[in-house]
Amino acid sequence: MQPEANVDLPEIEKFDALAHRWWDPNGDFKPLHDINPARLQYIRQRSDLNAGSTVDVGCGGGILSESLAQHCSETVGIDMAGKALGVAKLHALEAGVSIDYHESTAEELAAIRPGEFKTVTCMEMLEHVTAYADTVAACATLAQPGGDLFF
Repeated sequence: MQPEANVDLPEIEKFDALAHRWWDPNGDFKPLHDINPARLQYIRQRSDLNAGSTVDVGCGGGILSESLAQHCSETVGIDMAGKALGVAKLHALEAGVSIDYHESTAEELAAIRPGEFKTVTCMEMLEHVTAYADTVAACATLAQPGGDLFF
């Protein structure tokens, strides 16, 4: 991570401390489990997930990423909370779901994979960065022409 990275370190520490609870449907992340079917349905109604790759920016423990991966040709999940990503990787492995997880900011990924994604999701994440406009711009850069962005 570069020193000027768009990262709020106390937020990363908070999510890393809770990482072991990510997949408890009645735990700290119960609201995410509860809304996941509705947000997946919303995305599927507005984007052809079979038409190309998807990136889930700020994927945390992978709740949405796993749901997306069941409908996409390729799913990438990025987050800066390393422990949450570890939980996401383990859960995907146990669930038999293929997701390419990386510890990265949207800005870092946009620099190396601009215009590669048909669908870009950035859910429940903008409040956890220091410069949300930069994250939104990076998400737009990640999207291919005519791609779909969800915030």
